[in-house]
Order: sequence, then structure tokens, then C-alpha cells
Amino acid sequence: MAETQRADARRNHARILAVAEDEVATRGAAASLERIARTAGVGSATVRRHFPTRRALLEEVSRQRIEALCARARDLVERGGDSREALLDWLGDVVTYCVTAAGLATALSYDAAGADPAHGNACSAALEEAAEPLLERAARDGAVAEGVTVEDLITLSVGIALAAEHHRDPAARAGELFRLTVAGLSPEHRRRGSQRLLEA
Repeated sequence: MAETQRADARRNHARILAVAEDEVATRGAAASLERIARTAGVGSATVRRHFPTRRALLEEVSRQRIEALCARARDLVERGGDSREALLDWLGDVVTYCVTAAGLATALSYDAAGADPAHGNACSAALEEAAEPLLERAARDGAVAEGVTVEDLITLSVGIALAAEHHRDPAARAGELFRLTVAGLSPEHRRRGSQRLLEA
């Protein structure tokens, strides 16, 4: 009997998640838990047992993308090379994912009111752990200001994505804002780039 109940719970979870992925892809972070329940053919209480908060739902829907970003961070650390460029490459990927994957920016935002109090923000916690070595390496090389944290960088990336989401070309606008932010935070690199442009 218990095994049957566990099997039913797994099937419900898979069905709810499949419906949720479609719903989030269509409506983003505004996806309705009640609508998901109706489409999945289960009660609202069943959905909330599996996903007690909207954040928990968005985190589950975003899991594969978060795992890909974590893997990307680890790969850049192992590859070595220019620590500043590696960190910027990873941050660019975070911005791109946030713009193109509905609901991801909200899942990564540090909104305590929307977080699951039992688990906090699992998506951001995973990214912080994976990207910390990238940031530490860049900090050792003097490429990042003292005191900057991965949480700061994720917050910045999410802010750029949310600011661009209603633009006619969100990806392009987010890219512009990201480049502007990097240039503004690193004026010496901006001057070098301008000098190279003048010398070309």
C-alpha cells in the first residue's frame, strides 16, 4: 500500500512538473498554481504538497538550467586562463539564461518574502557555491573589487534581465546593459578599449 502511494506521488509530481514547465514557459513567473492543478487533473492541495510556494515551483522548473550554469562555472575554473574573462563569460551566461528562460530570473531573485522558509533560495545557493572559486580567482588577480560577492553578481544579473524583459528585443537589450555595467565597473578596461579603437 505504501509503495503504491509513493508511486502515485511520483506520477503526480512528474505530471504536475510537466504542466508547470509549459505554464511557466507561457506565462513566466506569473504562472498560476491553480491553473496548473486544473490542467494536471489534481487538486490545488496536491500541487501545494509538491510545491509549497511559487518559488519552489520555479526552482524545480529551472533546475536543469541551474545545473548547466553550475557546470559552466566549474568548467571555467578548471580551464584556467584569464580570471576576469572567465568570470565575465559566466555572468554573461547567467544574464542570457535569465532573459531567455521564463521564470528563471524570479527563481534567482533574493526576495525573502517569496522564498521557501525551510529551504531558502536553493537555485541561488547552488550558483553561489559553483561560482565562488571563479570569483575568488578573479579577486586574487585584482580583477574584482574587494568585498564583491557572488550574491552581488547574481543580483546584478537578475536586475539586468528583469529590466530588459519587456523590451522589444530582451536578449539584445540585456546584453547592452551587461556590457555597460562591466564598462562602468571597470573604467580602466573601458579606457583601454577606447584607446585600441582610436588606434585601429
